[in-house]
Amino acid sequence: MRIRSLSVISALVLPVALYAAGASTALFSHFDYKGSDDYYAENPLTAPTQLYNPILPGWNSDPSICRTGNDYWLVTSTFGYFPGIPLYHSTDLVNWSLIRNVLDRPSQLPFLKGQSLDKGGIYAPHISYNPQNGRYYVTATDTGLKEGHFYVTATDPAGEWSDPVWLKGIDGIDPSFFFDDDGKAYIVYKEDTTGKPRWSNYRCIRFIAFDTATGQTTGESWPLNEAGVAPHEHLERDEGPHIYKIDGTYYLLCAEGGTSTNHSAVIFKADNIRGPYHRWGRNPMLTQRGLKDKRSNPVTCAGHADLVQTPEGDWWAVFLGCRPGPGKFQALGRETFMMPVQWSGDRYPYITQCEDTVPMVLDRPGAVRIDSMAMQGNFGWHDDFTTPSPRPEWMSLRGSIADRIATGNGTLSLQCSPEPSTGKGVPSYLGRRIQHHKFEAATEVRFNPRNEKELAGLMILKNEGAQYFLAVGKGSVSLHRIGRKGRDVLASVPLRSNKKAVGLKVVSDGINYTFSFNDGNAWQCLADKVDASHVACERTGGFTGATIGLYAEQTD
Repeated sequence: MRIRSLSVISALVLPVALYAAGASTALFSHFDYKGSDDYYAENPLTAPTQLYNPILPGWNSDPSICRTGNDYWLVTSTFGYFPGIPLYHSTDLVNWSLIRNVLDRPSQLPFLKGQSLDKGGIYAPHISYNPQNGRYYVTATDTGLKEGHFYVTATDPAGEWSDPVWLKGIDGIDPSFFFDDDGKAYIVYKEDTTGKPRWSNYRCIRFIAFDTATGQTTGESWPLNEAGVAPHEHLERDEGPHIYKIDGTYYLLCAEGGTSTNHSAVIFKADNIRGPYHRWGRNPMLTQRGLKDKRSNPVTCAGHADLVQTPEGDWWAVFLGCRPGPGKFQALGRETFMMPVQWSGDRYPYITQCEDTVPMVLDRPGAVRIDSMAMQGNFGWHDDFTTPSPRPEWMSLRGSIADRIATGNGTLSLQCSPEPSTGKGVPSYLGRRIQHHKFEAATEVRFNPRNEKELAGLMILKNEGAQYFLAVGKGSVSLHRIGRKGRDVLASVPLRSNKKAVGLKVVSDGINYTFSFNDGNAWQCLADKVDASHVACERTGGFTGATIGLYAEQTD
């Protein structure tokens, strides 16, 4: 790692009137992000019906999708981040936009504090539509609570969603609704498996009736009644269950094999909601396990799928997967991919078989790609903070920081907080998903700290114990590597300009980071060849990808 030193001048100075009493405030003028992955550069799309896979790049795990008319609605997990459960919209399965977050009020997420950022919080949301009452339902699990299953509803998905309704009578994780065409409703979920056989043909999926009038479960739950049990494979238990009724037949789709490279999806079918369910003899209906590690542009960990039918009658699947980077690791987390569904001769749906690979380019006949829409290829993203509140891409940790930020008129102000990024509270951090292995991100900050204990700048954050912080302090700019065992200052140089904003930038080549700053004259390299695997998923564990954004702290 190369470190550059500069001569000392003085700290940045801003008018005292900018600050409220107490902690100092950092003023950010913009945030820019631009992807530069090799695959996109080397494989330009050649037809307007083509699109890149993943359809939602960057951490968007556990996707669930539903359609009403020509509108597709898709949600993904957020674990310990606020706001919770992003809601994406499309009219053609090709062009997607982030409309809002389902859980965007503190009253909807008052329970994340104290939980692990990437292992606690909101798991596996499921979105569905009940034509009997015209309401959309999103249900999920908060794993930090004893009774952690809840749902929220809306008549317009793009509008405001209700406060949570907590479900009774079920345990475990991963609930999803099924509204039958006879007016009856059910919830299917993975039960609590504590003390149950780990390696057996036991599938641990349960069903329970749901009363839409009372908004609660009713009666006793019952287990998956399965016929044709598959051979013993020593795979992790089934989870993430979804039910569909297609041409009078009930289909049960589950994730299986854990969340790593053995991940998969399996399919069952039955003539009755209560079973018996026949497991497809050619399962898994989706996986990438067993394929050669050295294949080009591999997608790994494929599983946790959901199915949707187009108005034309075709079926498509969304599912999660991972893209290892040039260093064979990645900080993107589990992303949302899409593939067409095929049907076997015995009428089971499937996505891959044998050595089928997840493609990086898809063709969606009848749709037209809009290149100006985000999330396709090496796109760029810019925020000049002119909106009255942060855009829906921005997230904080475990709760709202609305009392510490203000945005509009081309500036975002962020107040320093004594709550550390390494704790389990709500620090002054505002981040967005990293969506490429190779990328550049930059911002500009005006900051007048009162002392050496106040810092503000650009942060890359995977979890409580894996972070990089490019910080402006009192008279200096420094790079901090934050880990489980503490904090190391990798580089520090004096600032040489006075009363000027400081530009901060990080460039990733997929293996290393280069951190730079500009205090008035030109960009200066502060440190290069900084190990990107410090925030990689393979090294840190957990269920999220890394985010990048703005951070302001006031240490003890």
